[in-house]
Amino acid sequence: MDNFNCPIAQTRLRQISNDACDSALAAATAYNHAQTASWNDTIINSVLKALVSESQTAAAGSETRYKFCVNSTIIQHLSDPRPSGTSTASAGTSTATDTEKTAGDAAVEGEAEEELKKEVGGGENEEAASSSNKAASSGPGRRGMHSASGAYWNNAKDGMWSHKYEGGEAKGMDIVIAIMWIAA
Repeated sequence: MDNFNCPIAQTRLRQISNDACDSALAAATAYNHAQTASWNDTIINSVLKALVSESQTAAAGSETRYKFCVNSTIIQHLSDPRPSGTSTASAGTSTATDTEKTAGDAAVEGEAEEELKKEVGGGENEEAASSSNKAASSGPGRRGMHSASGAYWNNAKDGMWSHKYEGGEAKGMDIVIAIMWIAA
């Protein structure tokens, strides 16, 4: 970003964001949906407090010359919901009737799967659809995410910055912090 106009240096923004995430997720070992609101609150409040404090220090007076907006997004990595050692046919809890299929059941499932392939893929490129299905069913993976922001403001004084916190990887999540500043 050539025209970076934030009142705080990018390296310091990265450090503030990482410190806030480290603090919020210190006790976490894995993604826990019940905790996400608390984690986000902690991250956002920590970042805001640091931004206001540092921008006041940089300003000549005691008041900050900027308004800040912070967004924190926590994305859960996909995980295989099946207990380890179970096959696709016996996902979740299983009983003898769950895992045993008759030839008729298999034929009906095969026809339904072929019909779905035709509806979704048009049946034209079965090889590509097959490899796509294999990749999707091969086990745990990552969720896709695309985020975009836009604003109508003074480009010389206002701006935005985003950062992906790398420390969430080992805990099964991605955390993306977005910071916006607007000259007061």
